[in-house]
Amino acid sequence: MSDRIWLKNYPAGIPADIDPDQFRSIPDLLEKTVAKFAARPAFHNLGHTISYAELAQLSRDFAAFLQGLPGMARGDRVAIMAPNLLQYPVALFGVLRAGMTVVNVNPMYTPRELEHQLKDSGAKALVILENFAHTLQQVRASTPLRHVITTQVGDLLPARKRWLVNFVIKKVKKMVPAWHIDGAVKFRTALARGRAGAFRPVDVTHDELAFLQYTGGTTGVSKGAMLTHRNILANLEQTGIWISGSFKEGAEIVIAPLPMYHIFCLTSTLSFMKWGSLTVLVTNPRDLPALVKDLGKWKWSVMTGVNTLFNGLLNTPGFNDLDFSPLKVVIGGGAAVQKAVAERWKEVTGRAITEAYGLTESSPGACGNPLGAPWNGTIGLPLPSTDLSIRDDAFNALPAWTGEGDIEKHTGEICIRGPQVMTGYWNNPQETAKVLHDGWLKTGDLGHMDAGGCFTITDRKKDMVLVSGFNVYPNEIESVVAMHPGVLECGVVGVPDDKSGEAVKVVVVRKDPNLTREAVVAHCREHLTGYKLPRHVEFRDALPKTPIGKVLRRELRDAAKPERP
Repeated sequence: MSDRIWLKNYPAGIPADIDPDQFRSIPDLLEKTVAKFAARPAFHNLGHTISYAELAQLSRDFAAFLQGLPGMARGDRVAIMAPNLLQYPVALFGVLRAGMTVVNVNPMYTPRELEHQLKDSGAKALVILENFAHTLQQVRASTPLRHVITTQVGDLLPARKRWLVNFVIKKVKKMVPAWHIDGAVKFRTALARGRAGAFRPVDVTHDELAFLQYTGGTTGVSKGAMLTHRNILANLEQTGIWISGSFKEGAEIVIAPLPMYHIFCLTSTLSFMKWGSLTVLVTNPRDLPALVKDLGKWKWSVMTGVNTLFNGLLNTPGFNDLDFSPLKVVIGGGAAVQKAVAERWKEVTGRAITEAYGLTESSPGACGNPLGAPWNGTIGLPLPSTDLSIRDDAFNALPAWTGEGDIEKHTGEICIRGPQVMTGYWNNPQETAKVLHDGWLKTGDLGHMDAGGCFTITDRKKDMVLVSGFNVYPNEIESVVAMHPGVLECGVVGVPDDKSGEAVKVVVVRKDPNLTREAVVAHCREHLTGYKLPRHVEFRDALPKTPIGKVLRRELRDAAKPERP
């Protein structure tokens, strides 16, 4: 799209385009950041902080260790399988500084999922938290792995605390199932070997792969998105410009409850480093009481999260009593932020959730609402140097919706073009051809653009429910159900129906234990037209979710039909 009508509604000071070539590579970004903020704290986890200078030294040691391993060469893939620990950024920057490619792995993977990702990526080395080593043990023989580096939770903590944390996790809480992997090297041993060895700096170029970032697999087999250093650096600049208007160098404290192995947290964490920010890595965000306690220890100014996390915090005792005066920016992504959650968050914290949009395949940021804007149900405006277009099934561009006429005629697939878009799927030209077309990334998300260049998602193509020929979008139904005061959270899918083809099913986690099916349907009847009403209501104790809190609608669909209300 050439006219980029959204530019007229850009916030003051936001440029139409960015320079994606300010840094040669991510290691170049790290080097320049460390030179500026060497003594500043970089990452905090489990009561311990490392500075930018320490991050540089530790990652240098790990890079040297990797370069000294037999059979390892520039461009080789190194997988990291761990939650948010200090070891994560150390290993990540170490891999990149060695001229190799990072493969981020969800530590909750089953043996089958882990085997697929290691085989598909061709990873030769893996850094793994020993809590999950038993999973690797089951499949290692059928993977191309040559080297395994194991770490314990407390490995980068001071000596006394390291010993205590590792002892409690292993011997008291018994969180480490028995495992045996021949030739495995301990993470601290790897750092020591690297420290004693030679590090050969690699002049990494823009076009080299930085990450093989695997899609969540919520709609099919997980695929490795090839993200170059330029892809990531472009997105760091795009998102950074959008959110950093009030940032002060060396002063921001970022809360990172989402896992670094997910693209949303990964890119945002790298972005905040440019200001010499301190990132507080949260290892277990599901422990909401502990998270609230930790939040009370910091004058935090930035947080990234997803709807389920925000909702969970709002319903955790003590959160309302925190001091939110330092808070500047809260970014919501990964899934739609529901109106009821956004409005209550603003009421409690005094700050709006800025809803953003992107995909693994776009590094991920593509769209964002202006900072401080109240919830409006949209994903906002395309970021600088980014074009968005609504396309029909024949890939024809659809016009903006002016508010008049049939909105369905203006609704199509959202497509993205920009320097942050991946180069393709690893070793998968067939799947690449399905989503990359003439420089555009076909997202699989349905939506429309208004006359001001603001985009709204209606749903994913595969999640749309077709009721008697009418399109029903789960996001809309979920937002309505979530408004009921007796609902904690919910998920909506379509289920087969003899009369209408499909019918709407809502799965609800109660806040009020006395909430009934009849009450849910009656509430929906006040806000939704007849064909959108849930025909099936099911109550559960919890919803199936991805590691970052996105509801797995596929699993809801696969469940047995519930009783009708």
